[in-house]
Amino acid sequence: MGAMLEINGLNVLHGDLQALFDVSMHVEKGSVVSIIGANGAGKSTLLNTIMGIHNPASGDIHFEDEDITGLSTSKIAGKRIAMTPEGSHVFADMSVMENLLMGAYLPSAKKTRAEQLEKVFTMFPVLKEKSSQLASFLSGGQRQMLSIARAIMMDPKLIICDELSLGLAPVIIHDIYAKVRELNEMGVTFILVEQEIKRSLKYADYSYVLVKGHVVMEGKSAELSREEVTDAYFGINKYA
Repeated sequence: MGAMLEINGLNVLHGDLQALFDVSMHVEKGSVVSIIGANGAGKSTLLNTIMGIHNPASGDIHFEDEDITGLSTSKIAGKRIAMTPEGSHVFADMSVMENLLMGAYLPSAKKTRAEQLEKVFTMFPVLKEKSSQLASFLSGGQRQMLSIARAIMMDPKLIICDELSLGLAPVIIHDIYAKVRELNEMGVTFILVEQEIKRSLKYADYSYVLVKGHVVMEGKSAELSREEVTDAYFGINKYA
């Protein structure tokens, strides 16, 4: 396996305030990488920069050896990079099926739409049952499933998940992460952004800890001490 995503020396400003400081990360093809951090750590800024919503002041981002720094969000999505945003965002006034078809808007995805739809309905049978219902009538867990399923409809190489477990019951979280693992076994690469340390280390191959815009710790998840990650997470370091 080789590196799918490389982030080198990323610095990002919001006006006069710096949000990311010399952030470097690598995501191996076929892996699950977690980015752990509290509110205000810079996680959303990092994801939005990867997706072309923010432009970095310096540094670069490469996907499959291609420089995608500063490309538009639509062009980045065209590389088959999908994102499930924080808060299970779906199109509430559209049906479940319409939401899913919105995920297959890329020319490459339209060719595999039937195949991806079958995959989605096999993985999330409740979405098939509710395919004609408005997304606004779904439960929080079902909306999160729909958000993931919509990403799958893109036939993505990489899925970036922002706070998958936010506001969900433990049993639902377990089910959703089981689907992440299943998709990963099918070859999809994942970046998981989480606040929950134990879950992040459990499901990821490699983890980064982000504090106040700085990467303060990284390593293979199985080799990272939960206590050390907790210390870094709460800013028991020079950036506190």
